[in-house]
Amino acid sequence: MQLARTEEQEELAATVRSLLAKRSDSTAVRAAVQTDAGYDTALWQALCEQVGVAALPIPEEYGGFGASLVETAVVLEELGANLAPNPLLASTLAAANVLLHGTDADKHDLLPRLAAGEVVPFALGRVVLEPSEHVGTMDQTMRLAVADDASETPADVRDIGLALVSALQVGAMQRALDMTVAYTKERVQFGRPIGSFQALKHRMADMLVLLEASRSASRGATTAAAAYLADPSDERAATLGRIAAVAGSYCSDALDHIAAETVQLHGGIAITWEHDAQLVLKRAHALSQLNGPAHGHRAAAFDLR
Repeated sequence: MQLARTEEQEELAATVRSLLAKRSDSTAVRAAVQTDAGYDTALWQALCEQVGVAALPIPEEYGGFGASLVETAVVLEELGANLAPNPLLASTLAAANVLLHGTDADKHDLLPRLAAGEVVPFALGRVVLEPSEHVGTMDQTMRLAVADDASETPADVRDIGLALVSALQVGAMQRALDMTVAYTKERVQFGRPIGSFQALKHRMADMLVLLEASRSASRGATTAAAAYLADPSDERAATLGRIAAVAGSYCSDALDHIAAETVQLHGGIAITWEHDAQLVLKRAHALSQLNGPAHGHRAAAFDLR
């Protein structure tokens, strides 16, 4: 299993990162959540038209790029680091669901629209991603609702969701670590930057270890998801289920810990509305709830259910 990014994937990440840096700073993120759509529609259009993010995992015969879920995960990791509200997760899961379980008519109807950037709601159990009417959530950057009639999400699509959400989680961890390291270099106490204190160095080193281990788990899961979507089989489904459970468990716990450490190491400023540390904490909670409890995924990984 190849976990290192290819040169093309690194270029994709750099392109998305550059676009987000120009058009989705903290002020823009906060403004986007107040719109009717719940995300920056102009940014989404730019990501679809200039980068083709919605078309990445969709076969060319349906108007897509014919890439894979690995490339989608590359984009999601960058979106996670930006904390940007964005419909890519819902769009990708809708595409995966129709590719795996839709009829030929469904595929010819929905996939070209998704590849072009059309946004449709998608239900993971009773949680609806990108609904037209949403409920208030702790994380305002995620547009969610509760379905009146919960339909059972296919197990393979749910596992793909675990893998893709882990990419968002890794991105959020990177953002949390970067802002914490930057802050500890600037914040001075007792005449020294607090980042020079050994105890804080150790805590940030532990954050880095959790991040890198999470990145490995996430990339393993998205690679398994991409392999299954490209060529579904019972064996690949079992592999995906096991590896996605590991990523879902580890990344949720790791982001919870890193988000808490981010708040602690920033001190009082972290719990103010103006600082982005509180956005990381809320994102950690939202993604953990979206995926379901980490202990449940641990039981699934070891077949203890």
